[in-house]
Amino acid sequence: MCMAIPSKVVAIDGMTATVECFGRQREASLLLMNETVALGDFLLLQAGGFAFEKEDQEQAEKSLEYLKQVLAEDAAQTPAAISTQSDE
Repeated sequence: MCMAIPSKVVAIDGMTATVECFGRQREASLLLMNETVALGDFLLLQAGGFAFEKEDQEQAEKSLEYLKQVLAEDAAQTPAAISTQSDE
């Protein structure tokens, strides 16, 4: 199973974007995007770092909040805590 997590565009350099999710940044290829990408957009990424779809901000924030809750519940049930770094 593959799950795409929304990531916010914080920089763009040609066909590569720097995206942020839960306080961590990484590079994402824009080669698969069929529409223009701008700073502040939320993108869904495939494994391998390819952005494939935009997601509107409201839905992205709902998805991230849900994921944060799931991770918190999982962390409460396991000895090793999972940090999302969203509160830093």
